[in-house]
Amino acid sequence: MGDMLAGRVAVVTGGGRGIGRGVARALAAAGAKVVVNDYGVAVDGRAPSSGPAFDVVAEIERDGGEAVASTDSVADWEGAGRIVDTARSRFGRIDILVTCAGILRDRMVFNMSEEEWDAVLAVHLKGTFACVRHACTHMREQRWGRIITFSSGSGLFGNPGQANYGAAKSAIGGLTKVAARDLGKYGVTVNAICPVAGTRMTVNEEVRRAREVRKERGIQREDRGVAQIEELDPDDVAPMVVFLASEHARGVNGQFFLCFGSTVALVSQPRPVKALYKADGNWTLDELDRLAPTTVLEGLVNPAPPKEA
Repeated sequence: MGDMLAGRVAVVTGGGRGIGRGVARALAAAGAKVVVNDYGVAVDGRAPSSGPAFDVVAEIERDGGEAVASTDSVADWEGAGRIVDTARSRFGRIDILVTCAGILRDRMVFNMSEEEWDAVLAVHLKGTFACVRHACTHMREQRWGRIITFSSGSGLFGNPGQANYGAAKSAIGGLTKVAARDLGKYGVTVNAICPVAGTRMTVNEEVRRAREVRKERGIQREDRGVAQIEELDPDDVAPMVVFLASEHARGVNGQFFLCFGSTVALVSQPRPVKALYKADGNWTLDELDRLAPTTVLEGLVNPAPPKEA
């Protein structure tokens, strides 16, 4: 086992499968004691099972690490509290929180139900906030902590059929930035990972069918196919998470990193790129109609241009 995180205690939500599993194992390999939390549900959030969390704990222990399983749902406020309490009762503290837990209920925005919207935001957004809220009070008191949230390209750039997921992931980005400012002075950093990997959430028959339908309708981007995603190992995301969880990343706070395969990219913060300025009064509609197309709007590309019926 390594020693970069020796003496640290980590909680990984969604740690039973996919990217979360790789993160939990990597944290343990770096010397951390790990709470592997996983509600054990299907991709759509149904049919919970305790198996995945306990399976990963067994893997960590077999490799010489220390871990304990947690099967509470992050979407339940008290459950999120119990996840954090498990770390403190079993290992005496909590130093690192990684929020990988998530589900999908993809649907085009004009077909999405209230239940599909609520279910996804409950796990991703409320679940992330609940775990951050319960963990950060202890980190603040001990004046040391590392929180790594999981956002997504869907939240940064948009992805067809993911209004709920994209909204949740974009909101997690906002939460990350604010929490970084709230907690930084206490020695607690908060950063976000935007991963791409071949997992059961990104590569399955339902996803394949949905992508084909969107391609037929001309609303699916061609830049990243399922076949390419299948080749991206979920474990490739873990090293950057471990680094951000370490003392070496103490000056990294409020940042976003796109991680896939052999790529780790810092994502730029939103900033003005073009502007119109008027010295004498406010803009009129006629002025904007005349000037905007050749200034601030010049070169913009419609990501989903109208298609003939």
